[in-house]
Amino acid sequence: MRRVSSLITIVLLSLAGLAACNSAERKTTSAGPTASQTPGPKAPTDGIRRITVVELKDLLAKNEAVVIDVRNQESYDLSHIQGAKLIPVADTLKHINELPKDKLIVTYCS
Repeated sequence: MRRVSSLITIVLLSLAGLAACNSAERKTTSAGPTASQTPGPKAPTDGIRRITVVELKDLLAKNEAVVIDVRNQESYDLSHIQGAKLIPVADTLKHINELPKDKLIVTYCS
């Protein structure tokens, strides 16, 4: 049962990292609609929960979340969220036991 639970967590974490890094959101070109004609942002349909910066700050202040940076070492060294742990998306399976089971795991890649 523990293996199944770990496998599910690994799959979800990997999907979250990949979905965040490979977002299908596109910028409007100059030939596209003007700002007044552009509808508001569409809700993602990939089933991945998104949180705002304000929500993340609140969760971190309450010690209810951990931030995982899934980019590569070079990008992490250039800049990262203070307190974020670097686990490149390709290495998530190697570090699954390091992730807390009682906190929200927030991944980001940009």
